[in-house]
Amino acid sequence: MALIYACLSCAFGIDAARATGSEPGKDVQADPGPCIAAVAAADDDKTVDVCSALIDNEKVTKADRIKALTARAAAYDRKQLIDRAIADYDTVLRLDSSLADAYNARGELWRRKGDRRKAIMDFGAAVKLSPDHAAAKANYKSLSLELERIGAMMAVAGKPSFDCRRARSAVEKAICANAALADLDREIGAATFRAVRAAQDPHQARELQRVQDQFIARRNAEFGKPGYDLENEMRERLQQVNGADGR
Repeated sequence: MALIYACLSCAFGIDAARATGSEPGKDVQADPGPCIAAVAAADDDKTVDVCSALIDNEKVTKADRIKALTARAAAYDRKQLIDRAIADYDTVLRLDSSLADAYNARGELWRRKGDRRKAIMDFGAAVKLSPDHAAAKANYKSLSLELERIGAMMAVAGKPSFDCRRARSAVEKAICANAALADLDREIGAATFRAVRAAQDPHQARELQRVQDQFIARRNAEFGKPGYDLENEMRERLQQVNGADGR
């Protein structure tokens, strides 16, 4: 989004001579001068006000309308009015679908709203239009990795560290029947593996594994008894292991 603002300042700066005054008889609303001045002053409220008048004027040129829409979108973004900013970028891209900056900026907004599908499509469109667009390339790469991680997490969601088809004990069956407990069990197992692998020496690794084995033995023995809270015990164990794991 900072890139959009810089580009706007540059683009409007080229037209700065037009912002110094209006020619006699010229339609004041069609003059981009006030919009240019508001952007230069970094006055978001003023930018929304005067650029809106320019956008709505039938006599404004297509190029100036696009600049004004982009300026207003950036102002809306800074004012946390994301839906309005997206709507302005929608209009910009209807007017000119070759603007990689607009696709990238809209993609960043979609990502912040949590719509990763639309965000990745916009980042991809920006990169296709401008293969050397650094921001779009970085956004596309980071979101792609994020989607891969989410996909991997979804693949194991609700699955414990052991095969539920071989569950025999009451506690294992209870874990398999509860997605939250299954996730906790898997996370404990993964954190224990990391901690053991990162141990400074074999003795420390054996000690970490011994503590985990003791936890499982106690869990199996205590489950079902009055006062034993399986989920709470598992959460405490996860916190303990993550501490040993350095996380």
